[in-house]
Amino acid sequence: MSRAEDAGPVAGALSELPLEHVRTLLAVVDEGTFDAAAAALHVTPPAVSQRVKALERRTGRVLLMRTKPVRPTESGQVVVRFARQLARLERDARAELGIGDSGEPAVLPVAVNADSLATWFLSALARVPDEPRRCFELRREDEDHTTSLLREGSVMAAVTSSPDAVSGCTVRRLGRMRYLPVASPGFVARWLGDWPRTPLGQVLADVPVVFFDRRDCLQDDFARRVTGGRGASALRHYVPSSRGFVEAIEAGLGWGVVPREQAEPLLRAGALTLLDADRFMDVPLFWQQWKLDSPALATLADAVIATAAEALDQ
Repeated sequence: MSRAEDAGPVAGALSELPLEHVRTLLAVVDEGTFDAAAAALHVTPPAVSQRVKALERRTGRVLLMRTKPVRPTESGQVVVRFARQLARLERDARAELGIGDSGEPAVLPVAVNADSLATWFLSALARVPDEPRRCFELRREDEDHTTSLLREGSVMAAVTSSPDAVSGCTVRRLGRMRYLPVASPGFVARWLGDWPRTPLGQVLADVPVVFFDRRDCLQDDFARRVTGGRGASALRHYVPSSRGFVEAIEAGLGWGVVPREQAEPLLRAGALTLLDADRFMDVPLFWQQWKLDSPALATLADAVIATAAEALDQ
């Protein structure tokens, strides 16, 4: 199956779309309104509106929701992603031909989950060669939701928990991030009674717990595993910072599951207690990126894959 067929009828017609209209649609999405896009493109608002309508007639789809700010429809996301990929290819081609702005670095927008960002991902960025010049624009998002940013075309690559490729992207396995169930010694003494003589499953579901945010399901998943079906307690603290999350557990606000790289030094120091040596949570991670022949993106992918092979469980 060809890429065009795999991407659907809209993507299949992209090569026939007027590039001026495609770039105009991207400007409207980026600027948020037709008037702002007109100012950025140095044309009149009616001209912007006419180009977008012509593009919608060409594709036979509504591409924009006329809200404030405007938002692309699902079909519009396909065209926006194509526009961003086109812009990237154009910049790379100009650089290789020596006709681009030599002082302008390549910008690589990447979506990454908070725990990877706090443990191994920055080491990957440090391995990327200094030349050609590039800048990283990181978007922090839960690993279960980073693929939505790829679909929107907001990022070129993402660390994700999904092995299913977003249309127009490739997928490579990174490894497993292991999470350990921990609590502070003070919390154990205060809330867990005579554990470990009493099974953990009999006490865990009724004591305070720390979550990263409301999308974080790891604590509930672990609690169900040890209790036989019950989730974590309703006594929940939300701390949307990877470092702050660990510090909240260390301070005794609740128990939680923590990336092994962050937990092990605190376990050795006695600042945390391992609640179950035999049960842990493994989250598979994958690298998804646009199908582009981009040297900047390729060197980033190589660095990420190499670092993940060293930092994550394989």
